[in-house]
Amino acid sequence: MQGWPQAGRGQRVGLLGGSFDPAHEGHAHITRVAMRRFGLDRVWWLVSPGNPLKTNGPAPMSDRMARARDVMQHPRVQVTDVETRLKTRYTAQTLRRLMARYPGVQFLWLMGADNLSQFHRWQDWRWIMDHVAVGVLARPGDRLAAGFSPAARIYRGARVPARASGALGLMTPPAWCFVNLPLSDQSSTALRKAGTWRKRDAGAIDPASLT
Repeated sequence: MQGWPQAGRGQRVGLLGGSFDPAHEGHAHITRVAMRRFGLDRVWWLVSPGNPLKTNGPAPMSDRMARARDVMQHPRVQVTDVETRLKTRYTAQTLRRLMARYPGVQFLWLMGADNLSQFHRWQDWRWIMDHVAVGVLARPGDRLAAGFSPAARIYRGARVPARASGALGLMTPPAWCFVNLPLSDQSSTALRKAGTWRKRDAGAIDPASLT
């Protein structure tokens, strides 16, 4: 495993969390677009030990980290296991610890529109919205449902127009922004169902598990 990710005071760092089970080109595409549209200095992939909203466990961390590093090779993107190092399980816990460990760094949480649709189910989700800018990357078809989600409705006054997305990381939260993009058709679920990604210790991952 690599050490703690590096970031300096005043830098804008995008955080893309998930199980990455497995990582694929869609994740890499989202990351490249996010760096450009949100004016990010760095992006950290936070490979989680497990997703509290999922019932099936992921593949071993070492396998997922290795796959992610193969998929995302960019000098300003780092694949990390900081949630394992911090011993945190929920995003709000992770953000609190990172903000304390990296004073002066402007963190921006990155998510897909599908996550925004269920964001109100996350632990301390309002704290996240109130303390960290949020960049939402969406296909046009996904954007409509996400726009009517509880989080989008409650924080509609904090929504930043897409034309101002480059300044999102400099804004005082709450601040969030939709950015439309054509996403890759590839998904972690599809790779697991196709049998191209397997747990090293338990054969094929259960196809019923969520992305």
